[in-house]
Amino acid sequence: MGVTRRVFLQAAVAVGAAGSIGAAETAAAGSANAASAPGDVVGKVTVGYQGWFACIGDGAPINGWWHWTQNWGQTPSPSNTGIKCWPDMREYAHGYQTGYASLGNGQPATLFSSYDQQTVDTHFLWLQQNGIDTAALQRFNPTGGEGPTRDAMAVKVRSAAESHGRKFYVMYDVSGWSNMQSEIKADWTNKMQAHTASPAYAVQNGKPVVCIWGFGFNDDNHPFSTAACLDVINWFKAQGCYVIGGVPREWRTGGAGTRSGYADVYHAFNMISPWMVGAIGNAGDSDNAYNTYTVGDQADCNAHGIDYQPCVLPGDVSARQRAHGDFMWRQFYNVVRAGVQGVYISMFDEFNEGNQIAKTAESQAWTPTNSGFLALDEDGTACSSDYYLRLTGDGGRMLKGQIALTATRPTPPVVTGGGDTTPPTAPGNLHVTAHTGTSVTLAWTASTDNVGVTGYRIRSVSGSTATVVGTTGSNTTAYTVTGLNPSTGYTYDVQALDAAGGISQASNRVTATTDAGTPPPATNLALHRPTSESSHTQVYGSGNATDGDTDSYWESANNAFPQWIQVDLGSALGVKRLVLNLPPATAWATRSQTLSVQGSTDGGSFSQLLGSAAHTFDPASGNTATVTLPATVTTRYVRLTFTANTGWPAAQLSEFQVFGA
Repeated sequence: MGVTRRVFLQAAVAVGAAGSIGAAETAAAGSANAASAPGDVVGKVTVGYQGWFACIGDGAPINGWWHWTQNWGQTPSPSNTGIKCWPDMREYAHGYQTGYASLGNGQPATLFSSYDQQTVDTHFLWLQQNGIDTAALQRFNPTGGEGPTRDAMAVKVRSAAESHGRKFYVMYDVSGWSNMQSEIKADWTNKMQAHTASPAYAVQNGKPVVCIWGFGFNDDNHPFSTAACLDVINWFKAQGCYVIGGVPREWRTGGAGTRSGYADVYHAFNMISPWMVGAIGNAGDSDNAYNTYTVGDQADCNAHGIDYQPCVLPGDVSARQRAHGDFMWRQFYNVVRAGVQGVYISMFDEFNEGNQIAKTAESQAWTPTNSGFLALDEDGTACSSDYYLRLTGDGGRMLKGQIALTATRPTPPVVTGGGDTTPPTAPGNLHVTAHTGTSVTLAWTASTDNVGVTGYRIRSVSGSTATVVGTTGSNTTAYTVTGLNPSTGYTYDVQALDAAGGISQASNRVTATTDAGTPPPATNLALHRPTSESSHTQVYGSGNATDGDTDSYWESANNAFPQWIQVDLGSALGVKRLVLNLPPATAWATRSQTLSVQGSTDGGSFSQLLGSAAHTFDPASGNTATVTLPATVTTRYVRLTFTANTGWPAAQLSEFQVFGA
């Protein structure tokens, strides 16, 4: 289980002129000179994204109630919980039943799984709707049992960022990572680096962004020497990366939280992001931190040509820290007036620490009656479930100069006096305006809402199952579905969304048949696409199987069948044929690998596309095997499951090619 950072950082901010605004304000306001021009982290708001919740039955390799509970093998309940507050579940397509009593409104107490692609898509839709720029995907030690699930989450986050016009980057948390110095390099090289090919991967100063959280902390979970830290930082720089450091708040001042003698480590980073969770809990603490840390930190970063990205947190709901947004806004005000280069939100989905900005139960009507959880209205002020998303969006606008610097919170806790409890009307007159051999264009009449429609989601309907295939903004009432097969019928409907999480009834359904036509040319749909795996050995990660190089290869853990590898095609596409390669060198003797093929549209539940069979790889004929499906299928994720290999006790593959015909 990944350890939350808070357990290391409970000390209060150093005693000082708490709540006072000293002469430093005048000296610091507007004085900072950014080391870097605006990019995907400079001049932007980044949210920490855990993506670490799973449920039994969701298809995740970890197969447990990951982070929802103390005992992941048992159902969440009041006696087995790992969270401090309850999520607003209204926009998730699938909820998993818990052992809690029903919500106060009588609805069942269900929880989401981060492993469901629709969950991640929903989260990134919220970022898009609220103008929040970038997500930092947390990646703890991936070499243990959590690794395959974390690998899959990287693929899902990439997909959601691409679909919703957001940026993302990998943020390694090195807490408790014994062999960090070598393994973090191997993980980047063999797995995570492949995601930098995505147009959604965050870039700063022309370089892909990576963050390392945990160097310099003075506790047993972060024992890394200055030499080891500098070696890792400089290695990532040598790979062409822009490197952010998640560091102790006392990195500059010294104190109990930081190891001594680490100044060179901190100054080696391109950006510094001090951690504040557990150190501040009210507006007065924020003012003290401004004088004690922020002003001096910014000056030090300016002097060393380093960008500065302090934390802003909403506050722990269970500790009644939030003060209906005033605590968080005071932090925004303090860091923006200090002239910081970026802001890091701690966190997006940290229900474990109660510090999440994701949509949260707004009143006891939306929490389990026997849970004891507080809701966002705990201090008597009604707050809509999306309030802290909206507040974060406004903080970002202040950072960018789109609204004036102000100590007065501009964001209302609810959009209207009583909150928005009415969902939008259903979109009207859904109809097909055009179609080709591979696409269908839809249009509809706009929905209405008592506050305002924030967007639409387009769903492909098959029987009783509806799968979201796209989303639009509030002013867009048309959408083109691409990647379809010729001469095939497809059925769609559309739903409208509002800022409070309301979802309309579905529109009318329409069915369209794509045009007949020549199948698309033989394009390898898997080339440079992200992969995930059940395991790998040494440096032979699954990313090697889609890099276009037949000399590099994936090899699973040895003597541990079954093993699997899968590729994310980016959207649901027609798939008919797979071409599988091993390295062409004659040193690879002829062998037979037994494998089956599965497909999935959401990355969660897979169906069998082709049963298990042996396939021969012979260097004399190119060391390749072609696998043809009985019929063209529409799928986004293609998985190969290996159960035997006559040449080596592991699954092996140098290229995993996927074709539509």
